[in-house]
Amino acid sequence: MFPRFRIRHRRHALGAAITFALASAATAQTAPVVITGNPLGRDQALQPASVLSGDGLTLRRAGTLGETLDGLPGISSTWFGPNSSRPVIRGLDGDRVRVLDNSGASVDASSLSFDHAVALDPLVVERVEVLRGPAALLYGGNATGGVVNTLSNRIPRGALQGLSGRAELRLGGATAERGASALVEGGAGALAWHVDGFARRTSDLHVPRFSAVEEGESLPAATRVRNSASDAHGGAVGAAWTDRDGYVGASVDTYHNRYGVTVEPDVFIRMKRDRAAFAAERRRLPGFIESVEVQASHTRYRHEEVEGSGEVGTTFSSRGSEWRVQARHSPVGPWTGVFGLQAESLDFSALGAEAFVPGTRTRSSAVFLLEELRAGGLRWSAGARAERVTVSSDGDAPDAEEPRFGAAGARRFRPASLSLGVAWPLAPGWSLDASLGRTERAPAYYELFANGVHVATAAYERGDPELREERSVHTGVGVQWSRGGDLVKANLFDTRFSRFISLSSTGSMIDVPGEDGEAGSAVPEYAFRAVKARLRGFELEGRWRLVDRPWTLDLSGSLDHVRADDLSSGEPLPRIAPMRLRVGLEAGMGPWRGGLSMHHASAQDRVPATDSVTPSSTLLNLWLSREFGDALWFARLDNLGDRLAYNAATIGTLRNLAPLPGRSISTGLRLRF
Repeated sequence: MFPRFRIRHRRHALGAAITFALASAATAQTAPVVITGNPLGRDQALQPASVLSGDGLTLRRAGTLGETLDGLPGISSTWFGPNSSRPVIRGLDGDRVRVLDNSGASVDASSLSFDHAVALDPLVVERVEVLRGPAALLYGGNATGGVVNTLSNRIPRGALQGLSGRAELRLGGATAERGASALVEGGAGALAWHVDGFARRTSDLHVPRFSAVEEGESLPAATRVRNSASDAHGGAVGAAWTDRDGYVGASVDTYHNRYGVTVEPDVFIRMKRDRAAFAAERRRLPGFIESVEVQASHTRYRHEEVEGSGEVGTTFSSRGSEWRVQARHSPVGPWTGVFGLQAESLDFSALGAEAFVPGTRTRSSAVFLLEELRAGGLRWSAGARAERVTVSSDGDAPDAEEPRFGAAGARRFRPASLSLGVAWPLAPGWSLDASLGRTERAPAYYELFANGVHVATAAYERGDPELREERSVHTGVGVQWSRGGDLVKANLFDTRFSRFISLSSTGSMIDVPGEDGEAGSAVPEYAFRAVKARLRGFELEGRWRLVDRPWTLDLSGSLDHVRADDLSSGEPLPRIAPMRLRVGLEAGMGPWRGGLSMHHASAQDRVPATDSVTPSSTLLNLWLSREFGDALWFARLDNLGDRLAYNAATIGTLRNLAPLPGRSISTGLRLRF
C-alpha cells in the first residue's frame, strides 16, 4: 500500500532520525480540538490536523494564507510572489483544497489562476484549522486534498459580557510591511457583537541577488521581485442573540486589495469582495434531533486586471451563495452521528481580451451522513455523501469577434464519497488511527470550458467538456505518542486516482496574434485531461522538553515528503514540494521566549519534462518575544544567511522570477484587553 522511501543523503537520514524521535510543531501550532473535522464534538478528528492560534499564529502570520501555513507538516504553498499564495496540502492544490471563511464558502477566483489572491487576510484571523487528507464527506469533492478553515468570531457563538478586543501592529520584513488590525467585541445580556478592521501596505519583495530568464532573454540581476507591492484593507461587523442553548446571528464584511502581478511588470489587480453571512444553532432539543446548526452566506467578488496605461484589460466577477443545515441525532444503540444538507451556487464571468473562460454557472446540492461507534475500546467512524452538480457555459457572445467557446451548454455530475475510519488507544500515551475513503469531484468550470491564452501560465489552456468526475481512493495510517508536553506523530498516506484531472502539455504550439499591429507569438498548448495518478508520502512531527526548570528548553521539528506520479505518462506530477525538514529550539524564562529554527528543502529533481529542477535550500530563522501583561512584543529575523531559495510548488513560468524572501527583520506588538 505504501511506498518505499530512500533517503539519498546522510544528512537526510540524520534529520529523519532526529525528527522522528524528538520533533513536532510548536505547542501553539497544535490543539486538542479541531472543530472543522469534528461535528460530533470528540477530542480530535479521525485524520491528521493542525491548528494555529494564539501566540503561534501571531508569530507565523504572513501576508497570505498560503505563506502563513507553509511549512506545517504536509502543507506547502503555490507562492506566486508575496501577494498570491494558496495552500497546497499533500501535493494537491487549486480546486482540491477547500478554503473556508468561518466554516462557510470563501468565494474568489484563487483556484482559477495562480496569480489570483485568496480573498482573506491573516491579520483578522483568530484561528486556522487545517485537515490534511480528504474531507469530502462533509465539505464536498473540492476537499479531496484537505480543508483550511479560517475563524474570526465575526458571528459570536456565545454570550459576551463587557468589552474586550485585540489590536496588532506589524512593521518590516522582506516586503517592508506596514500593517495594523483591531477587533472589539462586547455584549450585554443575550446580545453579543463584533467589529474588526485591518489595513496593510507592502513594498516590492526584497530577495538575495538573483538573475532571471524571461522568454529566452536574461534579465538584469536584481534584489527586488518586480511589481510585487500591495495595498489591502477591510473589515466586518457582526452580532448575535445568544442563550445557553444556542445563538442566531449575522455578519457583513468587505475586503479590498490592490497588488502587482509579478509575471507582468506593468499590470496590477484591483480586487473587492463583499460577503454577508448568517448562522444559528439550537442545542438540547427534545426528541430524536438533539441539535441543529444552520449557516448561509452570499458573496460578491470582482477583480480587474489593470494595464500600465490605466485601461482595464480583463474583469473577473463571481457571485456565490451557500447554505448548510446539519443536525445531530440522539444515540441509536451504540451509534451517534450527524446528517445534513448543503447547497451552493456560483455565477462566474470574465470579460476582456485575456478572458480564457466563458461565463459559467455552477449549481450543487448534497446530502451527507457521518456516524460513530465505540466498541471494544475502538472508535469507528463511517459516512457517506451524495452530490448533484450542474456546470453550465454561456458559450460565445452573439457579437464575439473571435468565437472560441462554442454554443451554450451544460454538464451534469453525481459525485459520491464514502469514508471509514478507526481510532485505537494502544497503551497509555499511545494511539493508532487508520482511514479508508473513496472520493469523487465534479470538474471545475475552467477544466471543462477553458479555451484561450492564460497569461499567468504563459500557455494556451484548453478544457475538455467531456470530462467525467475525478475519482480517487485514499488510505492512511497514523500513530501518536504523548506524555505531558512531549509528543511524537507519524502519518503515512496513499492516494490513487483512477481519473485525475491534470493540466498537461500536448507538445503543440499555438500561434497567438499580437495587439495593435504588433507581431504575434507562439505559446505552448496545455490541455485538461483525465489521467491515472498516485500521491503517497509521510509526515513526522514531534516535540520534546529538554529542560524544565528554572527555565525551559524545547526541541521540535517535522519531516514530510510527497511522491506524486502521472501513471498514464510515466512522469512525475508537476509543482510538488520536495522532502522538507524543520528543526527548532525554543527557550523561555519568565515573560521572555525565543527560538531558532532551521528549514531545509531538498532539491526537487522529480519533475516532468516541461519543468525544471528546483535546487535545495537551507534557511535559518530567529525570533524573540516578551509579554507585558496583556501585551506581546515580538521580533523576527528571517533567512539569517540571506540564502537564495525557490519554491518547487510555484508554477514554472514564475519560479525564476520570484525567489523566496531574503534576510529581513520584522517586529510587532499585539495588545489584548
